[in-house]
Amino acid sequence: MEQRGKSKKVHVIACGAIAREILAVKALNGLDHLTLECLPAIWHVWPERIAPALREKIAEARSAGHDNIFIGYAECGTQGEVDKICREEGIERLSGPHCYAFFTGTEKFLAECETEFTAFYLTDLITRQFEAFVIEPLKLDRHPELRDMVFGNYTKIVYLAQTEDAELQAKAKWAADYLKLDYEYRFTGYGDLQPELVAAALSAAPGA
Repeated sequence: MEQRGKSKKVHVIACGAIAREILAVKALNGLDHLTLECLPAIWHVWPERIAPALREKIAEARSAGHDNIFIGYAECGTQGEVDKICREEGIERLSGPHCYAFFTGTEKFLAECETEFTAFYLTDLITRQFEAFVIEPLKLDRHPELRDMVFGNYTKIVYLAQTEDAELQAKAKWAADYLKLDYEYRFTGYGDLQPELVAAALSAAPGA
């Protein structure tokens, strides 16, 4: 049997929560040799599902001839499992503990969170699907009394916006009102996501 040739593409296995942003970075930077495969965004709610699925997807990508793989996850609540997989497989991942950090810029986020531990963060995706990511999993629609139990120690919602979208800003403000929290808007753009994806893609480019 003829040996399958190695791909010059960089294959990104990512969280579905940042699929739009990865595709936007790909388009903005002309990264035509970047391919994307996503795991369900809702697994933010069940992070224990992430690592086993990543192992499976990495194995499938290897067998398909991809030797340039990048993990589009931060640590994301997996208790170190993503880092363990990356070490074993020799694969890089997005830096930082979670998407709030790499959208803000990891160093900046870690510095700010020292004094912002009562903030509840939203991104474009979580704002867009606030009901599916927050209200329904926590059963706040059926048991509104849980709102104060779950969010009683928070003081504000901080919307870390990847795009300047008036409708999403209004939705984020609505979410803050729903949770009875103060509201703050911060435009982050794509933060560290853009340079890290560009670096990963360029390292796998033909002739690199």
